[in-house]
Amino acid sequence: MNSPAGRECRFCSAPLNDTFADLGASPLANSFLKAQDLQRGELFYPLHVYVCASCFLVQLPELSSPADIFSEYAYFSSYSKSWLEHARRFAVTAAERFGLSSDSLVVEIGSNDGYLLHYFKEAGVPVIGVEPASNVAAAAREKGIKTINRFFDHNLAEELAAGGSKADLIVGNNVLAHIPDVGTLMRGLKKLLKPGGTISMEFPHLLSLVEGNQFDTIYHEHYSYYSLTTADTVFSSYGLTIYDLEFLPTHGGSLRIFAGHESNPSARRRKSVAEALEREEMAGLKSIQYYRRFDETVRAHKRKILNFLIAAKEQEKSIAAYGAAAKGNTMLNYCGVGTDFIDYCVDRSPHKQGTYLPGSRIPVYGPEKVSETRPDYLVILPWNLKEEISEQMAAIRDWGGRFVTLVPRVEVF
Repeated sequence: MNSPAGRECRFCSAPLNDTFADLGASPLANSFLKAQDLQRGELFYPLHVYVCASCFLVQLPELSSPADIFSEYAYFSSYSKSWLEHARRFAVTAAERFGLSSDSLVVEIGSNDGYLLHYFKEAGVPVIGVEPASNVAAAAREKGIKTINRFFDHNLAEELAAGGSKADLIVGNNVLAHIPDVGTLMRGLKKLLKPGGTISMEFPHLLSLVEGNQFDTIYHEHYSYYSLTTADTVFSSYGLTIYDLEFLPTHGGSLRIFAGHESNPSARRRKSVAEALEREEMAGLKSIQYYRRFDETVRAHKRKILNFLIAAKEQEKSIAAYGAAAKGNTMLNYCGVGTDFIDYCVDRSPHKQGTYLPGSRIPVYGPEKVSETRPDYLVILPWNLKEEISEQMAAIRDWGGRFVTLVPRVEVF
């Protein structure tokens, strides 16, 4: 499918003419509804992702602004135990690896509720968080985390640098996709980073997204989807070198890259980066055909999801869901699933309880609702946390209940 005339790649400005995945129209994935909203309409935006045939950046046109999405935000990182442990391990290893001390500075972009920075603060390392959502920034400040309630860009980076707050370590966990203006992000990183400092960016790996059929990780707040190949092109064009990386299991398969100024002798490229780039080339990520195939893969999986749900309801099985996650909202809206299939959803976050999922309008309760109603199936929407959730909710087996994941594959266990 061709793009409308004039649509250009946000990085290299080449025309966007190739579809990566067309998921129809969907509301913003974190725009949860209150009871009084149910008598009003919702805004639905096209969820049509393109790929640039020049630089291979997979991207969603900016149909909704970051201010619309992030000024108030429903996601609080501290409600996932496994994510907190992930953050703690990173803080411990990063402090040791980079020799961080009371004379250092760690800046996190998209710092959420201080879930990561408080581990550095406990170790005596000064921190600054940058968080655009006012409600989430307030939660971080309550924990004693210095937090700037703004969007990160090169102007903020210049202000911090001019005030003597250049960073030894800049962290961005699952934030690279959230900033549509690639240029202002990269210029800001370069300006804020000390000459010998390191940037650590963690993001879902495009190769894992495709190989794992993780289409539900596509939603409007994710403007870009990065392979290492494309990330390397972007960073190097701004004088930054990706010199090391780690493969992580988080979010179905993520990359954690480490980058520094190209003039920094400590930022010499490790073998791990060259090997990962070669793996991507062998997989086909430098061929436009690789990206064009994904759309039909997604369509085929939608049919599998609906086949399972239809069969379950025809057998008069009751179905509930766990985890009011953005990825779940993408899947539900793309598949057209509402309370005709799923009775309700539960979530540990009190910020989501008492709301309704956007688009599908499935009500959200606390986890105790599951034991009250004893559903036959409990669909885990944040499938990347299925081990943690199935352990928390193991009591459903007492009445013969079973867990289900619908993505990346339909699985009953």
